[in-house]
Amino acid sequence: MCGITGYTGKSDAVARLLSGLRALEYRGYDSAGVAVMDAQGAVHVVKTKGRLRALEERLEKCPVHGRCGIGHTRWATHGAPSDVNAHPHGTDRLYVVHNGIIENDRELRAELSARGYNFLSETDTEAAACTIDSAYAETGDPVAALCAAAKRLRGSYALGVIFLDHPNEIYAVREGNPLIVAEGGDGCMIASDIPAVLRFARDCYVMEDGEIACVREDGAEFFDCQGKPISKRAAAIEWNMEAAERGGFAHFMLKEIHEEPLVARQTLGRYVKDGLPDLRGAFDNGCERLTIVACGTAMHAGLVGKWLIERIARVPVEVCIASEFRYNEPVLSPNHCVIAISQSGETADTLAAVRLAKSLGVRTVGVVNVPGSSVAREVDQALITCAGPEISVASTKAYAVQLLMMYLTAVQLGLGRGTLSMERARQIVSGLMALPAAMEEVIREDAQIRRMAACLDETENCFFIGRGLDYPGAMEGSLKLKEITYIHSEAYAAGELKHGAISLITRGMPVVALSTQAALKEKMLSNMREVASRGARVLLLATPETKELASDADETFVLPATDELLTPATAAVAMQLLAYYAAVRRGCDVDKPRNLAKSVTVE
Repeated sequence: MCGITGYTGKSDAVARLLSGLRALEYRGYDSAGVAVMDAQGAVHVVKTKGRLRALEERLEKCPVHGRCGIGHTRWATHGAPSDVNAHPHGTDRLYVVHNGIIENDRELRAELSARGYNFLSETDTEAAACTIDSAYAETGDPVAALCAAAKRLRGSYALGVIFLDHPNEIYAVREGNPLIVAEGGDGCMIASDIPAVLRFARDCYVMEDGEIACVREDGAEFFDCQGKPISKRAAAIEWNMEAAERGGFAHFMLKEIHEEPLVARQTLGRYVKDGLPDLRGAFDNGCERLTIVACGTAMHAGLVGKWLIERIARVPVEVCIASEFRYNEPVLSPNHCVIAISQSGETADTLAAVRLAKSLGVRTVGVVNVPGSSVAREVDQALITCAGPEISVASTKAYAVQLLMMYLTAVQLGLGRGTLSMERARQIVSGLMALPAAMEEVIREDAQIRRMAACLDETENCFFIGRGLDYPGAMEGSLKLKEITYIHSEAYAAGELKHGAISLITRGMPVVALSTQAALKEKMLSNMREVASRGARVLLLATPETKELASDADETFVLPATDELLTPATAAVAMQLLAYYAAVRRGCDVDKPRNLAKSVTVE
């Protein structure tokens, strides 16, 4: 949510800032802006509501030049999207870009207004800018001012600041929201996330909460929250630029679906040794109960994980929406383990859940895609997946590797507890190693999925139904569809339809039925018939063992033959393609759907 860039160096700042902001578009935004300091020390601010292209057009009409500046893409939290509310915000002495939420915004506004500050926008960022300005007026030193301001600001934030009387310097402070510093051949950058600096540098400094950075053309200095200098070590950037580009695909989402077999192979290559899971000691200390905390798509991976772990390892598992976890006064014990699943590793609610678990003395494990992210650093054991940069807002390949980690966790726990034989463990892992080829087959044979997508052209409502292991899969399929097509879609355990939801079935309404579990196919057949008899169009996802249900469906896609346990992985690819083709047919912005942000870094 929101993207920050900053550049100071020998090159044109506007070009660097815009390049970084383009790489951060996946985070979601509704307005954009830059503040650039020219050679005479004057700061020029250009900002606008809308997409980056609108900002670029303004800059073409009113060019600004300089070698130091800050840029921002805003996702509205305080104040509607508008030119006035767009960042940067500033005073006579400084300009600020901000990612996060200042929770005591109203209190600060009242206090600062009484001291003569006038506010032009509705944003909490302007309150932060004026708070820093007030502190700077007293101290005359940027680092001291940021230390003082940080004590007044409540909430989570990352701030990039330029001071007019400190030309060619950018100051940054982090509390709860991600911020990195990168040193390149022609200067230095700050940014919210790694994709913004991939063209610029091959390593970066990851700022910690409470740290302040002073960034100059020739390098960066870091300070703690008391203003004392600290030393930091740069970390290598593992991702490459090609992974963050479309590479000839019409959309990032389609590219990332096509990358799923590759990232699955890479993740399995990291965590499978000699035909068995090797999760780097994540669960070696024993585990009698598990709680999985996650949000959105990651939570659906957790629900699949619950089914697998309880079935294979006989460990009780609770799956909690991360935003609810810490308010529910969770009952955790020393033999408990909390697994946090997050693509970005910066999801605010998931990170807060990790911190609560750690405060209660519970072991924490993170399934995370971004090395060096907050969750990866704070859990007791981080399991880093190999999805690489995921740019499209709708998660696809990250979900695929999260599922793989759930399978490996279940097998490792099952072996450790003696509930799974070595023979069956090797059989499951062998099936996992064959999954990438099955994913490739789904992608290759997608003509039928395109025909199914055409059934969604005119609808405004859709159901996904499934039983057992197919139910969390249905939930994820439904989420994908609603995210990028704006079709109102709901997922139901198929047996629950008759308890209320079936009253919403209307003639022609699509119902996507997942039936991959042979033991449940007769039950699913009954559910398919009960919606069809009320006029629904049934779109079936089946396996070779359940394809006989096709005679009761309007359209059918048969998944490749795999172990039944593994069908959530191939079904996910099919449902992602279904949502993608439906969105394209409806003319939707596939990679940047309205109102959504890729990385939800506020609570």
